[in-house]
Amino acid sequence: MTAATTAAEAATRAEIASSGPSSQSSDDAGARSRTPRAASRRRIVRTAVFATLIVALAVLVVVSAGTGQLAIPAQEVVGSLTAHWNEVVSSIGAPWLALPQGLTPQHPNGDATLWTVRFPRLALAVLAGAALAIAGAVMQGVFGNPLAEPAVVGVSTGAAVGACLVIVFGLTFAGSFTPLVLAFVTGIATTLLVYLSARSNGRTEVVTIVLTGVAVNALGGAVIALLVFLGDTQQREQIVFWQLGSLNGTRWADVAVVAPVIVIGVIGCLFLSRRLDLLALGERQARHLGVRVEVLRVVSITLVSLLTAAAVATCGIIAFVGLVVPHVMRMVLGPGHRALLPASALAGAVLLTGADLAARTLVPYAELPIGMLTALVGGPFFFWLLRRSRRQAGGWG
Repeated sequence: MTAATTAAEAATRAEIASSGPSSQSSDDAGARSRTPRAASRRRIVRTAVFATLIVALAVLVVVSAGTGQLAIPAQEVVGSLTAHWNEVVSSIGAPWLALPQGLTPQHPNGDATLWTVRFPRLALAVLAGAALAIAGAVMQGVFGNPLAEPAVVGVSTGAAVGACLVIVFGLTFAGSFTPLVLAFVTGIATTLLVYLSARSNGRTEVVTIVLTGVAVNALGGAVIALLVFLGDTQQREQIVFWQLGSLNGTRWADVAVVAPVIVIGVIGCLFLSRRLDLLALGERQARHLGVRVEVLRVVSITLVSLLTAAAVATCGIIAFVGLVVPHVMRMVLGPGHRALLPASALAGAVLLTGADLAARTLVPYAELPIGMLTALVGGPFFFWLLRRSRRQAGGWG
């Protein structure tokens, strides 16, 4: 029995119970007649959503790659992509995979600008957006709360502490990758601290993890404030700008470092989709259906930490992507994680790519912090989400 079938049966049982025993047989017949039609509608909606997200991402990548102080027409961007693709397939001896060659960039520096500056930045935006969004979807599934996000387990604050240590004390043990490496390590270490602190008698409670995360986030914020106090003016500016998030200066080397971590993390999250669906029925029911809840929780938090630490270590703190995107996708597609997780990854990539384009173009000859833009959008949405949740729950008491 699949998770989707179980959830559908649970909804049907609830509907029957609320309508009274006298109408049970007629409701059963109506539910059976509506099920194929409802399933067909869900498939159509999912197909439309995925197609829209894929097309939107492709269009945004082409438009963003061509936008900047050196404007490159969309057809030349596509031509550059096909030219490099044809070079790759020719080098591996697979000419049948070659694509029709289009118009390449006419400006002397056009191709170099695309492949040295803009495409690495776009690749990191896609990876980081997908990582933060799918991490948020998993967190909401594990915590059973649409207000959960990856920062709950302290990984963002921990990564920020690592980056600030590099900035203030000038650490260089890993060369130019020192900020990335230390931010990643401290982010994972902070999550481990939260989990071990919340664990008791071989189990962890969701509420305990949340409260421990709040305490660790507060401690991390205090450490960052101390480092800001110890740093000079230039270092303070670097810390503030990093905390607001930015993709500026991204290189292919950065992408190569974080891409394997993010890809593995995303694939791992997709494998958890069925168990997360069963967990949504309740811990006791999930255990009866064979789900090892504690193992699922540990694996989920580990994957969320890897994804978030990789994104934060390279882009800085980018707020609300892990909160807004999964919730919107849940409203559109429903709670089933087999569709929700990949849709969230695609939507997160779309959101961060679009936010990066806006950050580069809204103010001429300047770049806005991308985390500031996502917070400007996510803050009002979060406020609306709180009010909506309160109305549906009939109050917080």
